[in-house]
Amino acid sequence: MEGLIQTNYALDTFYFLVMGVLVMFMACGFSMLEAGMVRAKNTAEILTKNVALYAIACIMYLLVGYNIMYIDTGSVMPSFGALIGMENTADEIVAGTAGGVATDHSERSDYFFQVVFVATAMSIVSGAVAERMKLWAFLGFAVVMTGLIYPVQGMWTWGGGWLSEAGYSDFAGSGIVHMCGAAAALAGVLLLGPRAGKYRADGQVNAIPGCNMPLATLGMFVLWFGWFGFNGGSELKLSNVDEANAVAQVFVNTNIAACGGLVAALVLARLWFGKADLTMALNGALAGLVAITADPLSASAFWSMIIGAVGGLLVVGSIVLLDKWRIDDPVGAISVHGVCGIWGILAVPLNNGDATLAGQLVGIAGIFGWVFVASLIIWYVLKATVGIRVSEEEEASGVDLSETGIEAYPEFAQS
Repeated sequence: MEGLIQTNYALDTFYFLVMGVLVMFMACGFSMLEAGMVRAKNTAEILTKNVALYAIACIMYLLVGYNIMYIDTGSVMPSFGALIGMENTADEIVAGTAGGVATDHSERSDYFFQVVFVATAMSIVSGAVAERMKLWAFLGFAVVMTGLIYPVQGMWTWGGGWLSEAGYSDFAGSGIVHMCGAAAALAGVLLLGPRAGKYRADGQVNAIPGCNMPLATLGMFVLWFGWFGFNGGSELKLSNVDEANAVAQVFVNTNIAACGGLVAALVLARLWFGKADLTMALNGALAGLVAITADPLSASAFWSMIIGAVGGLLVVGSIVLLDKWRIDDPVGAISVHGVCGIWGILAVPLNNGDATLAGQLVGIAGIFGWVFVASLIIWYVLKATVGIRVSEEEEASGVDLSETGIEAYPEFAQS
C-alpha cells in the first residue's frame, strides 16, 4: 500500500507538471495571435508585453499570489503571507497528513500548474489594450493583477472562500481566469479610449486589419493545443481508472466545443457579413474553448459542441456590439473571454446537477465586480501618475519604435 501511495503521488505530480507545460505553451499562442491581429508597426511591442507579463506573473505568484490563494486563505480576505510553503515528506504522504497541504501531489507542481493560469488571465488584457498603451504602465498593472487582484478572487473560489461556499462552480476557470482577465481588460480599455481612426463622428466603424493572418491562425491552434492542459490538468489526478476516464472525457469535450464554436462563428459571419471572416472563425474556436472551460466534464460530447457553438455565435455578436458602443478591442479579447466566459458559467447547471443558477450568478457578480473595480482603480492611478496612453505621434508611427526601439518587420513599410 505504501508503494502504491507513493507511485500515485509521483504520477499525479508528473501529470500536474506536464499539463502545466501545455498551459505554459499558451503564452506562445497568445503572443502569436496578438502579433498577427495588430498592425506591423506595433508587433514588437505586443510581443514584449507578452514575454514580460509571463515573467512578472511567475514572480508575483511565487512571492505572494499562491500564498494568498491557497495557503493563508480566508473566506473574504487572506492573511497576505508569502511564498509557497513547506513541501510534503514521504511519511506525510503515506500518512495522508501534511498540515493542510495536499498529500496526493507536490505543492511545487501545484504552484507551477496554477501560475500559468495567472499568466493566461494577464495575457487576455494585453490584446485588448494593444496599439496605444504605454508598455511600462501595462507592466505596472501586471504586477498588481498577478500578485493581488487575481489571487484574491481565486481564493474566494478555488481556495474555498465565500464564493465557493455560495455554491459557485467553475471547473477550470471560465470565470476565475477568463472573465477575470476580460474584466481587467474592460476597465483598462474604458480609461484608455479607442485607437485613433477607429470610429468616425458619424458612427461608422473603420476596420483596422491585423498584419499577419497566418501568424494569428498559428496562435489560435497553439491556444487550442494548450487548452487540453488547461482543462485536462484541472481534473487534478490521473492515477486511477475513474480519473483517467474523466480526463479523456474532458479532452474530448474541450476539442469538440472548439469545433462547434469555430463552425458556428464562421457560418454566422457568412450569413451576416457575406464573407467567411477568418478572424471571426479564430475567435469562434476560442469562444467555444472558453465556454466549455467552466465544466468540460459533466456534459456529453454533443452538448459540449452545442455549448461551444453558442459561444461562437455570441462572440460574433459581441464584437459587433462593442464596436457600436465604441469599445475598441483589437483582438476581440473582451468578447471571447468575458462574454463567452459568462455564458460558460451559466451553462454549467444545464449538465451538472450540483450547480445552481443562483450560485453561478453570485460567482459572476463577485468575480467581475471585484476585478473590474480593483482594476479600474489601479488603471486610474497609473493614468494620473505615469500615464497609460502613448502620444498621438507615437501611436501614428507605431509603438514598436517609441516603446521598444525595435521594428518587428524592418524590411517592410509600416502600416
